[in-house]
Amino acid sequence: MLTTNEKQRCLRHILLEEIGEEGQLKLKKAKVLVIGAGGLGCPVLQYLAAAGVGKIGIIDDDIVDISNLQRQVLFSEKNVGQSKVLAARNRLQEMNSSIEIVTYNERLKAENAEELFSRYDLIVEGSDNFTTKYLANDAAVLTGKPLVFGAIFKFEGQVSVLNYHNGPTYRCLFPEPGAPEEMPNCGEAGVLGILPGIIGSLQANEVLKIVLGIGEVLSGKLLLFNALEMETQILPFLKNPDVAIDKLEEFDFSCKTTNLASLSYREYQANPDDYTLLDVRTSAERAAFDMGGFHIPLSELNTCFQELEAEDNFLVYCASGKRSATAISILQKIFPQKIFYNLEGGLHKIS
Repeated sequence: MLTTNEKQRCLRHILLEEIGEEGQLKLKKAKVLVIGAGGLGCPVLQYLAAAGVGKIGIIDDDIVDISNLQRQVLFSEKNVGQSKVLAARNRLQEMNSSIEIVTYNERLKAENAEELFSRYDLIVEGSDNFTTKYLANDAAVLTGKPLVFGAIFKFEGQVSVLNYHNGPTYRCLFPEPGAPEEMPNCGEAGVLGILPGIIGSLQANEVLKIVLGIGEVLSGKLLLFNALEMETQILPFLKNPDVAIDKLEEFDFSCKTTNLASLSYREYQANPDDYTLLDVRTSAERAAFDMGGFHIPLSELNTCFQELEAEDNFLVYCASGKRSATAISILQKIFPQKIFYNLEGGLHKIS
């Protein structure tokens, strides 16, 4: 039953004929797991808590960084340095003290995904990496849970509902992941701060529709949103009968290869004069922060490599280590006699 306080809090829901007290009680009984307390997770969590979803799980192993505040509006400056899941829980409990917030200060892994998913009715995928997206999709299939998917990049976003009543999944759209260098993230390419708020709100909307059993769920449909043009498209896609998921597998999207030497920032600091630094990020990234050395954006490397001819023993860096790995593969063909090291983890590892 709904308490008097819950009825007053969610009166505008109850006034809707499609929801009423019965629908609000469904929300109170619902259990939703949100993967990621970042750009997408923040608006999802806020709207689910405000809507009265009775149990909300949050899994994330990250801490709040000041660069998060541009888009992760659940947090404030006082949260910088704190665990995201704990900071999120505290804020959500302030918003709605009658709901249960369960936190998992860890990364979603093949070892914990199925057991964790089994505790919830549906899953919201708000991560910022493809390893987690494929893992969440596969775990949702194996546990029979619907997965509300979201993704953002620069000014564009995507939303879909996967594995809904055994419907199409992420692998029906993208059977296998692409190469690491083809999949930049927001830390490398940037993102409009408002965009995750829009896409996350759309994800929360799908959650409420599923729980309440109203409206038309985005199953077998991929919603595309462009913030610059204010254009929205919905692309249909079918279940691929050739896609079979029978086990969990974590794809390794790290930039390590058998012939790519890497160097940690600590190792570099021990003997900084031994290395020639090369920054392959964009000019905007360079202006915000850099370690020094040469600056040639990856997109210009094939035409501007001549200035590196007199140098050797390069330490190449970018935001995460992906673009620098690609740069090294290019430079090794141009300068086979020179030595190149990749900054392990990129600048994100030292910031």
